[in-house]
Amino acid sequence: MSVSVVVGAAIISDGRLLAAQRAAPAELAGGWEFPGGKVDPGESDEQALVRECEEELGVRVALGERIGGDWPLGPAGTVLRVWTATVESGEPRALEHLALRWLAADELYTVEWLPGDLPVVEAIVPHLSR
Repeated sequence: MSVSVVVGAAIISDGRLLAAQRAAPAELAGGWEFPGGKVDPGESDEQALVRECEEELGVRVALGERIGGDWPLGPAGTVLRVWTATVESGEPRALEHLALRWLAADELYTVEWLPGDLPVVEAIVPHLSR
């Protein structure tokens, strides 16, 4: 069985994490997630994540370290791979999301994270103080 990969960016600036509120599909709309998306055929995970941030947020990001391993998502065989990232150029805009929020460590749980992203949030906390 092949693994379907979704990549996510834990974009950090001044000790805060960028969270994005889903607009679609209907069953996920309103939930909060790490910006990112599916890896296209022929793309590396990292290339896909840079592309997705350009498409979704209008920014160029520099990727840092990978957070954990493969985080299981809803459908069997789908995994989330997350990297820390910083904005190299541009200002994040909600081009494909309902809203964006910069969250400090004490605000991380003030939004309703999607179930697949929630376990990663705790793993991000140490990176916010670096």
